[in-house]
Amino acid sequence: IAEGKFLDIKKEQKIKFEDFADEYLEVHCKPNNKAWYKADFHNLNNLKKYFTGKCLHEITPKDIEHYRAERIKEVSKSTVNRILCCLGSLYNRAIEWGKATDNPMTKVKSFKVPDKRTRYLEKEEIDKLLSHCCEHLKPIVIVALHTGMRKSEILGLKWHDIDIKMNLIHLYDTKNSEKREVPMNETVQKTVIGVLKNPESQYVFCNKDNKPYGNVRRSFFTALNKAGIINFRFHDLRHTFASQLVMSGVDLNTVRELLGHKSIEMTLRYSHLSPDHKKRAVDILGKRMNTIWT
Repeated sequence: IAEGKFLDIKKEQKIKFEDFADEYLEVHCKPNNKAWYKADFHNLNNLKKYFTGKCLHEITPKDIEHYRAERIKEVSKSTVNRILCCLGSLYNRAIEWGKATDNPMTKVKSFKVPDKRTRYLEKEEIDKLLSHCCEHLKPIVIVALHTGMRKSEILGLKWHDIDIKMNLIHLYDTKNSEKREVPMNETVQKTVIGVLKNPESQYVFCNKDNKPYGNVRRSFFTALNKAGIINFRFHDLRHTFASQLVMSGVDLNTVRELLGHKSIEMTLRYSHLSPDHKKRAVDILGKRMNTIWT
């Protein structure tokens, strides 16, 4: 007791889950995740409700399995998986910072979730949507459709990020914190040039107060309703960009680079949209074999 030891657990290792969760949020989540409030903050609060009072070293895979079983009664499998992913990341940081020696999440399996259908717009739907966009929304949607940029990247776009001569958009504040160069086709170039530049604002898309749009949700859903398009989000414009590229015969690795994906696995969701990509592969092999045999 005097040495602060119990079953070879040192006193400094007796860290309450709720205390470390708060430290993890402040030191890791806030600086590294722009959407920390929507994701990590709520996930950690939910975890604290269940694990408060326990030390990090006391939480076992069985405890997590119990939490998993209780939580699935209230939310979807994918939501539980995201929370457990947050818990696993928390323990990884605890190990790196010398506050834990084991990650119990390594022995807990995530729920199997069926792949959702990738929602994208057909050519006719694109025309309908654009025809019903209001004045400030239309150029934003056009840029999304022709570049695959995320909404936050478009709304945060500044004039000095655009190189008209080289037809490039330079993105510095991306989701994965890596700089990305986005090529502009003629449509995007004309759209950007056509935006009325506000001398009082550095942002390309800004409101009457010279500030960037915080969101365009209301005007976007109004356009969707008028166009008769259902089950569609702004982020699906990014899926539309990728889907149309693949259906036009662009290879998946190029699509991956344009989207800024780190791995090809994230881009493979669009592979089924190219019905002849496997056929082209075996045709190439056939031609090679025929050349060798002849």
